[in-house]
Amino acid sequence: MYTEEQLYSIALRKCSLIGDITFNKLVRTFGSAKTVWETPKKELNKTDGIGKKIVVDIGNPEHLKFAEKEILFCEKNSVQIKLRHQNELPDLLNECDDAPAILYQKGNFNYDLKAVSIVGTRNITSYGKKFIEDFFTETKDYRFQSVSGLALGVDKEAHDFSIQNKIPTVGVLAHGFHTFYPSKNKKLSEKILEENGVLLTEFNSSQKPDRENFIQRNRIVAGLSPSTIVVETAFGGGSISTATFANGYNREVYALPGKITDKYSQGCNHLILQNKATAISTIKDLIDLLGFNQSSHKIEELFPSSEINIQLTENQSLVYEIIIKNPSINLDELIQKMDLSSHKILPIILELELLGRVKSLSGRQFVAI
Repeated sequence: MYTEEQLYSIALRKCSLIGDITFNKLVRTFGSAKTVWETPKKELNKTDGIGKKIVVDIGNPEHLKFAEKEILFCEKNSVQIKLRHQNELPDLLNECDDAPAILYQKGNFNYDLKAVSIVGTRNITSYGKKFIEDFFTETKDYRFQSVSGLALGVDKEAHDFSIQNKIPTVGVLAHGFHTFYPSKNKKLSEKILEENGVLLTEFNSSQKPDRENFIQRNRIVAGLSPSTIVVETAFGGGSISTATFANGYNREVYALPGKITDKYSQGCNHLILQNKATAISTIKDLIDLLGFNQSSHKIEELFPSSEINIQLTENQSLVYEIIIKNPSINLDELIQKMDLSSHKILPIILELELLGRVKSLSGRQFVAI
């Protein structure tokens, strides 16, 4: 059953110059989208930060006609309409200042399950695919749901392995429900719904998968979860934007390190180097960091330990010893104790992270493992 408030919300959001933040400000001020729609423009102009150019399109009858068609489309295609100002968005997403005013949904979002976002390049390698396979194999007994963007590559593998291991998965689209991109993943989207998953989008049925929509979509992928895992990405890849959004929302980011010569590990390595992501050393360590409950079965390590004791270099040993003696030491303190610049210390810390000796915490702090 669709409501009058949904109708006016769609019409209001359709107005030019009214984005999610402005929409939210208006409905908070006037109480509802319908009230905003019916309020004289002179009164709307009195709202702090709302000028004449913004309100000029409010009340446009063409937008109301569009909203009527949109509701008919949703009714015909079993699409639910969720309104942020009526507290209908998932809690973590609702916490984000730039959360969508309207979220279109197919399927059922499980509010009782912790979400984990998994993102990465469309050009996934065997290394990335093996990590995803191992991750879902080792977490199949935990209660959580995965989130990704239903693109090719890492996204597809994350959704696929979720389904294979009976883990609900959330696909976030960069367009309306009238189409599907990429078409290769159309059957996968249907499978997600069949297996108790959900598809979400902030875009109405007139909006195509334009390039800028994918970056906009990424903030929802990041906003739905307390943690985002970046599997593989090149410098400047779209997944970097997801990690940036997650950092901005004060969420945890984990990145799979790789060889510096591997193109699709360079973005992950850079996130780790800049302390914008914690390096993943083992699946077990990652599961602990995600806060999953401990299970009785043994979890295989991503990089299995061996009897070989890796000898640290002199600089690595010095940094490692200081971190051991000063738990949660921050970068500035480390610089003072070492009397070295940050650009010389950070590569050493990255090396220690890759060796599984050191872990980065928020606030550019470090602890020995």
